[in-house]
Amino acid sequence: MNDFLPEVNDYLLHQLPPRDPVLTEMEKLAKKEDFPIVGPLVGTLLAQLVTVTRVRRVFEMGSGFGYSAYWIARALPEEGRVICTESSEDNAEKGLAFLKRGGLDHKVEYRIGDALEIARSAAGPFEFVFNDVDKYMYPDVFRVVVPKLRPGALFVSDNLLWHGKVLTKESDKETDAVRNFTRLMFSEPRLISSIIPIRDGVGVCLKR
Repeated sequence: MNDFLPEVNDYLLHQLPPRDPVLTEMEKLAKKEDFPIVGPLVGTLLAQLVTVTRVRRVFEMGSGFGYSAYWIARALPEEGRVICTESSEDNAEKGLAFLKRGGLDHKVEYRIGDALEIARSAAGPFEFVFNDVDKYMYPDVFRVVVPKLRPGALFVSDNLLWHGKVLTKESDKETDAVRNFTRLMFSEPRLISSIIPIRDGVGVCLKR
């Protein structure tokens, strides 16, 4: 992962306390398999946002083997729940195994399939959505999710700096989609939006 401003991110990473053994193992697996995860900087931010907003339900789009869901589930109250969406049954099985080892599986439900279609069919309203699907899908995610957010809900998205590509003249399907998503985010009057430039850029939108 070629993080934006790697020196800053390296400095911040070295300030964090050690992760628990399950998270550490998940990080090693991600590195070994070159599998994208949000990492501990964004994981900590997600836990902070879940804690401060006191939400009980989180809808996650693009869950992989449960790394970000692990951070979210730890921050939720005992009766809280994370709805994970993942196209790979293998990843879902790995995720549930990790979460069970962390004593968190009772807070997590995996739904297998296309995250966008699952979001479309979900009843809502959403009180917290974390979006980390394939980047070309981001504008469609925006159009589906925003109308389903309740007032006061958070809509959080990863990779909005997209390894610095958004700062260049580079044009490809994923980079253009991230730029388009960002324009939608800041032009939508129903949202108060910002981008936090840690790791690869985290968008945080508050529904008015």
